[in-house]
Amino acid sequence: MDLAGRVADLIRPTVEGMGYSLVRVQVLGQQRVRLQVMAERADGEPMQIDDCADVSRAISAVLDVEDPVSASYTLEVSSPGIDRPLVRLADYERFAGFEARIELRQMLAGRRKYQGRLLGVNGDAVRLAAAGGTVELPFADIARAKLVLTEDLLALRGQ
Repeated sequence: MDLAGRVADLIRPTVEGMGYSLVRVQVLGQQRVRLQVMAERADGEPMQIDDCADVSRAISAVLDVEDPVSASYTLEVSSPGIDRPLVRLADYERFAGFEARIELRQMLAGRRKYQGRLLGVNGDAVRLAAAGGTVELPFADIARAKLVLTEDLLALRGQ
């Protein structure tokens, strides 16, 4: 397991115990390590600065005790934002009906980049209504994906 995965496993119980969901952990840099933690409120309310500060303090304590990062690092805690990354298979189901941009690790039907309306999932594949028709993209082959900022997405956040 990579460092980001180990950190996620260490902090997830604390984050979830506080009423948040862990969206993503990324480790960036080698000389100056940045540990980026993305979380969201489990109740669906928007994250506030105080939420990020509370999560940061709590996971800092866990990381100080467990010490999974051998180098010095900077911890950054943020919300996923409106045009959030899609990282779990459940995210594709949750945001079905919204526009997404998906990049694959390898070519599929001569393409690596897709954009279209999410149609949910079928087993371990993400269904997308893209230009040229509906495609099923293997979840395991997705390198990165995120929602596209649209009027529909803004309307969801305005509710």
